[in-house]
Amino acid sequence: MKILILSPHTDDAELGCGGSIAKMIEEGHELLWVVFSIAEDSLPHGLPKDTLKKEFLQVANHLGLKERSYMICDFRVRHMDEKRQEILEDLVKIRQSFQPDIVMMPSLNDYHQDHQVISNETIRAFKMHSSIIGYELPWNQLAFNTNLFIRLQKSHIDMKLDLLSHYKSQLQLGRSYFSSEYVYGLAKVRGTQCNSSYAEAFEVVRWRI
Repeated sequence: MKILILSPHTDDAELGCGGSIAKMIEEGHELLWVVFSIAEDSLPHGLPKDTLKKEFLQVANHLGLKERSYMICDFRVRHMDEKRQEILEDLVKIRQSFQPDIVMMPSLNDYHQDHQVISNETIRAFKMHSSIIGYELPWNQLAFNTNLFIRLQKSHIDMKLDLLSHYKSQLQLGRSYFSSEYVYGLAKVRGTQCNSSYAEAFEVVRWRI
């Protein structure tokens, strides 16, 4: 399958579906991973503006991704609403060139302003062409419909934590959702809901067979 992964900022997809990404690569699916912002304005004081870009490239290298398997855009963090049409046009170009079977994006219940833009423009671009699922980032959500599960092995969650470890800038900020307790804990909860050791949960926005 051809799978399009949409990450508003550099670390969103790893946090929301890093274990599933690891499993998909292991199974040999074709991926295209698009990062819309390197969040230059969300770094600890004194770090270079391209820090998160470099950290994402470390993630891509860790996964063995070739350059054609990812794209890094330069939209300004927390200002994507000003560029909705440009983002939509980029997504349409990606749809035409990559033609994904499944698109993975932030949940429609995600209240981060940039995540809302990406999710809504994704639906406009892909609603007639691909299956669309939303990954969860609980700190941005008040509700989440767990109506799709990807069952995972511990090795996939281990890889997810390994990927997150490359974001030294975010670990420096002490974000609790980068902790091993959170990562393994949520994966265990989702696994319990689908009779698996571990899992990640998604909302189904559109499913095509």
